[in-house]
Amino acid sequence: MGGINKAFLRLCGRYYLDWIIDTLSGTCSELLLVTREPVLYRDWDLEIVQDIFQFRSPLTGLHAGLVNMQADYAFCTSCDTPLLESEIVQVLIDEIEFEYDVIVPASGTYYQPLCAIYSKRCIPFIEEQLSFGNLKADHLYKKIKLKEIPYERFEAIDPDLNSFFNVNTPEDIHSADRLLKQKKQRIF
Repeated sequence: MGGINKAFLRLCGRYYLDWIIDTLSGTCSELLLVTREPVLYRDWDLEIVQDIFQFRSPLTGLHAGLVNMQADYAFCTSCDTPLLESEIVQVLIDEIEFEYDVIVPASGTYYQPLCAIYSKRCIPFIEEQLSFGNLKADHLYKKIKLKEIPYERFEAIDPDLNSFFNVNTPEDIHSADRLLKQKKQRIF
């Protein structure tokens, strides 16, 4: 979306970043924000880390987060997913098993790499991949032990799978607003 920082887009008057923090703070014990511009986030009480690799890619952010986190596993998302449900995150956390490096929602060969759990054991594989300029997160999945969680597991919690909705266009901004309003109507 032309250089727009999606963390600062608003949904029902709140920053996307605030929606995501609220969602994750109840399920994740450690919150890290990976950014190239840490000064923009000084008003948030978050641990902020910067990319280590200079490529512009979600994979570089994932790498920086894994390198800097304390825990063995991390839930990874992006700042353009304001409709993420904490129950979706909890399903993924509950699926952590030591023998798996990544736990990811999957439908056939389609994955949700920015709504997934990653182990610190992924770090050397990501570094090797980035050293070759390969920026695709799902290419990592061929090198590690992957646990795929079918979409059906999430549909009971989030029937329309709005947790996987990310904002990439101006139209998506309006769609996110509409989807949140529909959700609120179903709750009340």
